[in-house]
Amino acid sequence: MKFSAAGGWFGGDWYQNVRMGAKYGFQAVEQLGWNHLDLDLARATLDECGVTSTCIVIQSKEHPEYAEQMAWTHGMVYEDTRDIFIASFRESVAAAKKMNVPNICATVGNRRFDVTDEEQFDTCVKTLKALSHIAEEEGIMIVLEPLNILVNHMGFYLVTTEEAVKMIKAVDSPNCKILFDIYHQQISEGNVIRNATENIDLIGHFHIGDNPGRREPGTGEINYDNVFRSIRDAGYNRYLAFECGRSVPVPELCVNMHKLIDKYDVK
Repeated sequence: MKFSAAGGWFGGDWYQNVRMGAKYGFQAVEQLGWNHLDLDLARATLDECGVTSTCIVIQSKEHPEYAEQMAWTHGMVYEDTRDIFIASFRESVAAAKKMNVPNICATVGNRRFDVTDEEQFDTCVKTLKALSHIAEEEGIMIVLEPLNILVNHMGFYLVTTEEAVKMIKAVDSPNCKILFDIYHQQISEGNVIRNATENIDLIGHFHIGDNPGRREPGTGEINYDNVFRSIRDAGYNRYLAFECGRSVPVPELCVNMHKLIDKYDVK
């Protein structure tokens, strides 16, 4: 298991956050947006600091107008976005390879009410299959993220682990897996350890945040020591990325998080 700091903890720009992550002993920093970056400078900064950028989202730098159709208010549940997702994914893959990023996060958008759930499911699967063919050719991982609809993302289509597993199995690609966000899944369904470990072969990435509040582990109800131990014992060996705020100053936060993760982190 490998852990990635949240870039947002440090309060700088993308490049400063990489440097701060390295300063505080993290070998990876996650910052999902990429289309504002100078990719040559980003790669040079990562290499200089010995830091990995662990995941980016599907975006387009060449066509900023695509953002509206890929947003959750439209999104992958609509057939008319497929070509836009494919073109944007190709750009995102090029950016990921430039920066040596292993994962690209995909989200499906909000539930529609003009067609059935089954039609929306099939539409998402067709788009994800098209993206997965590219991912397989390029050696990149798509990680599909379900989100909670009780606190943060009302109306989102893909919510439960069961639904995400069904979609990943329908896509049927070794390069398309689940992004299991522990914060979201705790809110949506609980049973975090069972749902994660029983589907560990279908999970390509984890996000970390406590509940309530979406701050660092130890601020809420989730027993992260048990969660991390169970995920490790299930054989998971990819990244777990903090995607949360903080409740204490950065130096104290980083000391606390290293005390927690150093038992499981593979240096």
